[in-house]
Amino acid sequence: MARSSPGVLRVAAILNFIAEHPGQAFTLSDLVRALKLSRATCHALLTGLVEVGYLYRASDKAYVLGPALVAIGRVAAEHASPLQIAKPEMRALADEFESICSAFFLDKEDVVVRERAASVSHLGNSPPMGARMRLRAPFAAIYYAWSPQAEAEAWLNTTTPPPTPEQRSDMFASMAFARERGYMFSVRNPSLPASEPAEKAFAADRLEFPAAAGVNLDPAQSYRVLSVTAPVFDAPGNVAFVLGLVGFDRMARGDEIEHMGRSLRAACDRVTAFIAGVPH
Repeated sequence: MARSSPGVLRVAAILNFIAEHPGQAFTLSDLVRALKLSRATCHALLTGLVEVGYLYRASDKAYVLGPALVAIGRVAAEHASPLQIAKPEMRALADEFESICSAFFLDKEDVVVRERAASVSHLGNSPPMGARMRLRAPFAAIYYAWSPQAEAEAWLNTTTPPPTPEQRSDMFASMAFARERGYMFSVRNPSLPASEPAEKAFAADRLEFPAAAGVNLDPAQSYRVLSVTAPVFDAPGNVAFVLGLVGFDRMARGDEIEHMGRSLRAACDRVTAFIAGVPH
């Protein structure tokens, strides 16, 4: 792996330090002391950053972020999209696991597919882009796992039709599973015909679903897996959206599902970092 340039790292350290203290200005001595840089090196870097407009040197010889950097930040804020970063991650996941990787956004009581990547060899079905599905228990657990339980209970009490006692129990078990592992998975419901499409799990008026939440995972056991999902977090630490490996309906060992879940969570963590989110 190529090594980072020490000069670039020092420039980044200066800019990051000033950005982390909004509303404050720092002198050369302040930055030397805080960043443990030599006075000569720090002075040379500050002079260069002022020349290109990334820093501004006030009349009292203190430094603040400069107009060029402010303009770059404004452009990034206006045009950078988390899906722009998520799309290559989704493509890689779909190809690696021969599935479809979808980005699910919560819109009031619905889950909306905003982006989708399918592997070349994938022949399964999955909701197309723009599709809306009713958020239902226990699958809503991925959105509520990192919220206070009272919030999840309040949501459960308002859903129509109301969830069954088993669905409520499975949702809380799935929330605990997601908090522990960082992802969720679903399996084929053995009590319903295997020919029924799993997407009907989100139908607004049904009480029993073709999909069932996975609440335990034994590495040596085989499961008829339908999906694996993981969250991307925003700056306040809430779930911004969910990435899901979906569209397959096959047997998989628990350790294979664990590998899918870890890979998916790692991708979500990278997108979280890009949008300055707070991971859990």
